Amino acid sequence: MGQPKNFSRKEFIQLAGLGVAAVFFGSSFTELLSSEGKPYFNLKPIGRSLELEGYYIWCSSPIWGEDGKVHLFYSRWKKEKGMGGWLNGSEICRAEANSPFEEFKHKQIVLEPRGDEFWDATTCHNPLIKKVDDQYYLFFMGNSNGKTNTKRIGLATSKSLDGDWQRPEKPLLLPGEKGAWDDHCTTNPAFVKGNDGKYWLFYKSWNTEEYETQRGAVRGNRKYGLAKADFPAGPYKKVSENPVIDFSSLPNNAQLEDAFIWKQNGKFHIIARDMGFFNHEYGLHLTTKDGISWTKPEIAYLNMQHYIKEATPPKHLKRFGRLERPMILMSKDGKRPQFLFGATQGGKFETSTTFVFEILNT
Repeated sequence: MGQPKNFSRKEFIQLAGLGVAAVFFGSSFTELLSSEGKPYFNLKPIGRSLELEGYYIWCSSPIWGEDGKVHLFYSRWKKEKGMGGWLNGSEICRAEANSPFEEFKHKQIVLEPRGDEFWDATTCHNPLIKKVDDQYYLFFMGNSNGKTNTKRIGLATSKSLDGDWQRPEKPLLLPGEKGAWDDHCTTNPAFVKGNDGKYWLFYKSWNTEEYETQRGAVRGNRKYGLAKADFPAGPYKKVSENPVIDFSSLPNNAQLEDAFIWKQNGKFHIIARDMGFFNHEYGLHLTTKDGISWTKPEIAYLNMQHYIKEATPPKHLKRFGRLERPMILMSKDGKRPQFLFGATQGGKFETSTTFVFEILNT
């Protein structure tokens, strides 16, 4: 990472308006960026645990089954579509393994694009599997035109991990009104039961005008909102017109995505993919007690080359070296993170695969 810039007094005051920026007061932002320290997670790589010939694999969401196995809900699309196929041809599948240390085997297609005039006509992506009481909840994203502006979070439910999944006729959460920070879409669901007895659904979005007018490698500024409900299946109501995680006051269009949330020792933790706070290859870790006020981001994990050595991939794999869509598999008693799952480019089929780490320090 290059040397961070020194900020003027005016720029530093602007940083103080950021939701997480109160922690910067009394020390320079330059010092914050240059003193990276050790990552939050001490990780031991297990390896590429799910690879499929002819497919890109993404979004690996694990859960312990009643059979003692690990069930993995993941998204995939055909190799000929290229990396961008997640947006116009992804389907959600289920795989199984006896443990996170073993190779996962594909078992079934769970949700696929429905076509016609459905809200999830062209893609089904971003699976997040959760269990509340005796019901399984599969949060996901669908779109209707193969583009980002129709991405919507939906929810399918089942009494069993192998189905029958009840498919939603309408999205679970809609974007904001035109001009709102979240008027473009709802995507990347992160779900947890809050300490207020309600169910919290975090979602990523950004503003359409910013997305359409900005130029560069990353358009728009991705932020996270929060909606709450009395029941896991909703209805969900947004807690504020403003995002709860917002890096937009920082330089270089800093942002984050791919958030996953869990509760541990009385606090709520999020890991997410960094998009410019430190760089575009690390993971971020933040905590909160109320879902609204968050600590400053710290490094959750490093780039993939820190943990494994692989041959240089073909040029079409431009994201090689990142672990994206981080997901946690908690210990069976639910008390601590035990395994980190993610998606990363590469593998023997020159696409992308599930990659699993054992977490050694929590």
